[in-house]
Amino acid sequence: MKRTLAVYFFTLIAIPAAGIANDFRFFEPLNPPRPFQVMVHRGEAGQAPENTRPALQRCIEDLFEWAEVDVRLTKDGQHVLCHDSKLERVSNGTGLVTDHTLAELLALDAGLGFARRYTGTPLLSFKQCLELAKGKLNLYLDCKDVNPEQLVREILQAGMEHQVVVFDKPEKLQRVRKASQGKVAIMPKWHPADGMATWVDKLQPDAVEIDANEITPAITKAFHDKKIKVQTKNLGEWDTPEFWDTVLAAHVDWIQTDLPEEIVARDLWRRVPNRPVKISLHRGANRYAPENTLPAYTKAIKLGVDFVEFDVRPTSDGKFYLLHNATLDDKTDGQGPIASTPSSVVDSLSAGVKFGKPFAHEKLPTLEEFLTTTEGKVNLYFDAKDIPAETISEAVERHHMSDRTVVYQSPQFLMKLKAINPRIRALPPLGTPGQLDGLVANLKPYAVDASWKILSKELIDRCHANGILVFSDSLGAHETIEDYQQAMDWGIDLIQTDHPMRVMRAIELRAAKTISVE
Repeated sequence: MKRTLAVYFFTLIAIPAAGIANDFRFFEPLNPPRPFQVMVHRGEAGQAPENTRPALQRCIEDLFEWAEVDVRLTKDGQHVLCHDSKLERVSNGTGLVTDHTLAELLALDAGLGFARRYTGTPLLSFKQCLELAKGKLNLYLDCKDVNPEQLVREILQAGMEHQVVVFDKPEKLQRVRKASQGKVAIMPKWHPADGMATWVDKLQPDAVEIDANEITPAITKAFHDKKIKVQTKNLGEWDTPEFWDTVLAAHVDWIQTDLPEEIVARDLWRRVPNRPVKISLHRGANRYAPENTLPAYTKAIKLGVDFVEFDVRPTSDGKFYLLHNATLDDKTDGQGPIASTPSSVVDSLSAGVKFGKPFAHEKLPTLEEFLTTTEGKVNLYFDAKDIPAETISEAVERHHMSDRTVVYQSPQFLMKLKAINPRIRALPPLGTPGQLDGLVANLKPYAVDASWKILSKELIDRCHANGILVFSDSLGAHETIEDYQQAMDWGIDLIQTDHPMRVMRAIELRAAKTISVE
C-alpha cells in the first residue's frame, strides 16, 4: 500500500540539523528554505547603485534571502544607507555624510554616476529600507556610524526584529542587546585567535561573521552547538568557487558575497543534477551584464545554463557583430543603423555604459570573438537576424560547434541552411498549433520555438510524437515560477528566460514536490 508524503527539499538533501537549530528565529524569505542563504553585499551593486532601492529590489526579484547594507548617522541624527563617510563616490554630493541633514542627503542623485538609466535614484533612509524589506528581504546591518538605541527603536517600530542582524564593534553590540532586551540579533566578527568559550560568554552573540579563509567544519559545529549562526565573509579574493566550496562544506548558514547568483547556481546543480528542463539565457545573462556582450555570456556559462541566445548583424564593411536591434542607438553609445556603420566605428563604441559603470568599457563582440569565448562551453541558440546561411555554417564549423548550435529563423531560411550543413539544428517559430504539420512535412526541425500563449500538454505531446522538441520564451508576463512549473509539468524541453534565478528556484521547488513511498 502506498501513501503520499510531502517532503521538503531541505529534508531530501539532508541538511545538518545543527545548521537550523539556532535559538533566534529569523524570517525565512523562501519556503522551503535553501540549505544556506546568501547575503548580497550592498544589494546587487554590480547591476544597480549600491545601497539604493533598485539594488535591494533586485535582491527581492532574484529571490535572495539577505542584503548587506551600510548604515550611518546624518547631521540631524537620522540613519541613512551609505558605505563611505564621504559622498563623492556614491552620489553627486560632496563632503561628509555627517555634514548633511537627512533631507539634504535624500535630495542627492545616487544613480547618475552609475548609469544614465538610474538618474534621479536617491540615497535610501534607514526607515525607507526597513519598509522596502519588510516581509521580503532580511537585512545585515553593517553599522558604520549609528546610535544603537535609536537603531533598535526604529527596528522594533517597523516590526523588523526577525529580519535584521546587527554587525558592529562589541561595545556597540552590547548597547543593541541591552536596548532591545535581546529582541534584535547581534553579530560580531570572530577570529580563531579570539578563542571561543570566554568570548561567547561575554558577547552572547546570535550570529558570528568569520572570514572565509578561516572557517572549518569544526568551527561551524562548535558555534552551532552553542545555538549561534555562522556567516562567512566571501568578498574579494574569497569570492571564488574554491572558497564557496570550502564554506559550503563547512555547513555555514549565511554567505556574504558579490556573486550570489553564481553561488546559488553552483550549489543547485550539485543537488539537482537531473534537470527537468533546459535553460537558455536570452541575449546572455543580460540581468547581470549588458546583453549580447562577452561578460553576459561568461556569466551565463558560470551559471551553468544549457544554451545562450544571441543576435547577429553585419556592419557596412561586412563584419558580423552581436546586436539585437538594427540600430546602435539603444544598446550602445553610438547612433544609426549598424548596417550603415563601418566596423572601425563599431569597435570604438561602448556596449556597456548604458547598463552600468562596471561595464563602461565593454564593446560589441564580433561573431568570431563570441564563438571563441563560448566554444565547447555551452550550446548556442543562434538568432540569425541578418547573416547568410553560408556564413553561419562556416563560423560554427570553424569552432567545432555545429552539433551544439540551433538556429532560429524562418522555415525557408532553415531549409537552405539544412541543405548546406545538416548538422546544424533548425529552430523555426511556431505561432499557432496549425503550423506544426507544415513544419513537420517540409522541414522536420530539431525543435520549435513555440509562443508561450499556445503552450499546452497536448501541443507538447504532439511535437514529441513527431520527434520535435519544444522551446519557448517566458519573457515578460510569463517570467513566474508558476508558469515555469506548469510548462515543466506539460513536458517542455527548454525555457528561455531573462530571469535565471527564478527558473532555478522553480527547478528547486520541483525537487521538493510530493513523492510516493511504500
